[in-house]
Amino acid sequence: MSDKGEEKKFVAEGCEPKVPAEELGLPVDEHIEEEVSASGAKVRARGVYLLPNLITTGALFSGFYAIIAGMNGSFEAAAIAIFAAMILDGLDGRVARLTDTQSAFGVQYDSLSDMVSFGLAPALVVFGWALDLLGKFGWAAAFLYAACAALRLARFNTQVDTVDKGVFIGLASPTAAAIVASMVWAGHNTDVGIGLAVVAAGVTVISGLLMVSNFRYTSFKKVDFKGRVPFVMMLAVILIFSLVTIDPPRVLLTIAVIYTASGPGLWLWRWSRSKSAMGGATGKEEGRQAEDNQE
Repeated sequence: MSDKGEEKKFVAEGCEPKVPAEELGLPVDEHIEEEVSASGAKVRARGVYLLPNLITTGALFSGFYAIIAGMNGSFEAAAIAIFAAMILDGLDGRVARLTDTQSAFGVQYDSLSDMVSFGLAPALVVFGWALDLLGKFGWAAAFLYAACAALRLARFNTQVDTVDKGVFIGLASPTAAAIVASMVWAGHNTDVGIGLAVVAAGVTVISGLLMVSNFRYTSFKKVDFKGRVPFVMMLAVILIFSLVTIDPPRVLLTIAVIYTASGPGLWLWRWSRSKSAMGGATGKEEGRQAEDNQE
């Protein structure tokens, strides 16, 4: 039978030839990206990894819910949702590394989720809680925080392969969000006046500026969760959980402030040491010159 006859028979039986999805121009199709295989060769992989991206979606939902709750005046629920996003954000990357399901798609998706959960959500929640009393200054402070979060995430994405993974350059956006969210959580039942609104604006602005600073913070990414740790570490974790249960918003705010202050504090300590070392070297040099002049 000729080729034309086979083609007519194929169509007559109701079986149309398969056309590649790229030619059909379907609105939703498989995601394709290049990956490096175990042998080191680049391969084209279809689809996305479900587990880590599912966790990232949960973080994104928590951030979105925080915005909605803040718009409705439920500031306690909004703050708790931001902390839920923090927990999920800390899990997705570690789950991806433990299960070897890291991908470029996951990195970008996580970054966009962080912008919503730790950039827009804290800024809008704190604006609805206190900053709206300050008028244009209030929304300017909220916008500054959101813009600094975007800049922080963009800088992190461009430096992820060049900076030591054991440190963060600038305050991480989840920590900045923890400061703002715990402040709102601690004062959600407080009658907000101009004085408290000014303090909230100051905290918001400082948190935003620290995100784009060059202060170094430990990232805790080198902690081996699969290895053995000293028994005292488990006692420390239990103690922290016990303290948090006493007064969650204020304890979490205290922990976030201590961690935030560690960056400028470490910088000041290194600066004072380098200055004292330079002063000592200068003193020795002047002493040598004085001895030479006496001779």
